Amino acid sequence: MKGKQDWMSRLVKAFDIARVLEILAIVDDPKTRVQANDLLIKYTPSYVKGFLQYNVPGKPADPLASMRPLYVITKANLAQYDKVLTDGHKALFKTYPDYKMIVFPSYRNAFFPDEILKATVANATRASLVGTDDVQKAELGFPFPIPKSGAEPIWNHKLKFRGSAVKRYNNQAIVKPDGTYKISKLVEDVKLKYANLKEPAEMRKGGLFAYYLQEVLEPPRVAGQIILVHETAGGEGNSRLAWIYSPGLGRVNRAPDVGFDNPSIGSDGEQFNDQIDVFNGSLERFDWKLLGKREMLIPYNSWMLNSPTFKYKDIIRPGHINQDLARYEMHRVWVVEATLKQGQRHRFGKRRFYLDEDSWAIAAVDCYDNRGQLWKVQEAHLLSIPFIPTVSGIPETIYDLQSKRYFVTTMTNEDAISDFEVKYDDAMFTPASLQRKAKSK
Repeated sequence: MKGKQDWMSRLVKAFDIARVLEILAIVDDPKTRVQANDLLIKYTPSYVKGFLQYNVPGKPADPLASMRPLYVITKANLAQYDKVLTDGHKALFKTYPDYKMIVFPSYRNAFFPDEILKATVANATRASLVGTDDVQKAELGFPFPIPKSGAEPIWNHKLKFRGSAVKRYNNQAIVKPDGTYKISKLVEDVKLKYANLKEPAEMRKGGLFAYYLQEVLEPPRVAGQIILVHETAGGEGNSRLAWIYSPGLGRVNRAPDVGFDNPSIGSDGEQFNDQIDVFNGSLERFDWKLLGKREMLIPYNSWMLNSPTFKYKDIIRPGHINQDLARYEMHRVWVVEATLKQGQRHRFGKRRFYLDEDSWAIAAVDCYDNRGQLWKVQEAHLLSIPFIPTVSGIPETIYDLQSKRYFVTTMTNEDAISDFEVKYDDAMFTPASLQRKAKSK
């Protein structure tokens, strides 16, 4: 009975109480189970309907089964799940006695447009990677569906289809060990040049594959700061061009340090620039090794964590996010290890990435310092977004095992829904346009 109460308590929080009680009254009667499933679909928020209606091939759809946990991992039973947990997750159990992982049935519901899938098949025999950053002859789809090196899966993550453009309100917080925090708010305008169905283009050396424009709205001390980034492949150094407008200076300047282990804006050093979107930017400072595929527990189908009925105060807790709202599933992942090259500089000496086999989205990263000690643990709570369609990490977390602080980003629960229908002209993403935007403030 306790298991059912825990399960229903999460539904009660995510949905309307009267509707949940109506479902609960008939859920355990086999004769009315279909009716219960129909009610669940009827009352569920639109953003999760696609997940609940997902049908495993050969099996009837059963939304209620998808919402029942299989088991809960705690510090007490941790040893029996050792082989399916990342080193980072095991460290979180060791660091925080109340940490837990609620494991649900696995649903492989990642999918992409047919044009992306067809181009991915073609890329398997025509695309190549020279060094770590020069992607050649890739068009539209994932460039390396059959990876042969450690860098290739990372490029699949970087170039995955995300829609053609998006305006996103990004809420993030630095959480102190006692659970206190302040929200920083950004607005991000992004235009994807690669994997753009409206303006398809081949990846060429030095080719531009994304525009990124970020403005800080809160807190007041950094409000009005704007960053413009041109993300490229195969270039020298940082593989990107960047400009920054600071209200204090009142002018636009080139920003050579928007990359690698320089701190991102508003993170107080808890997120490096190359940890945005879990990983971004040049791969050149590391040696990349493909370790193969494994079945692992990763955050997946995180619709409850993204429910607008939950506020940031419901998600943020001392030490770690509210694990009652997080969902973990068993999935096959590609494991990639990056080791800092001799003579190169980065505050991470080694990273181990875990990429979802179906979406190439990075779900978790173990980050080691230059002494070989596990330092930071990254999670991307993956969510299939059927109306685009793509898979994205919402939210992302970075746990600092040394300071006991953590950083949570890409939260949208209390803000406007990201606009994937927005259209941007390339001229919006020029330094001159940034200067005009800055002057209008």
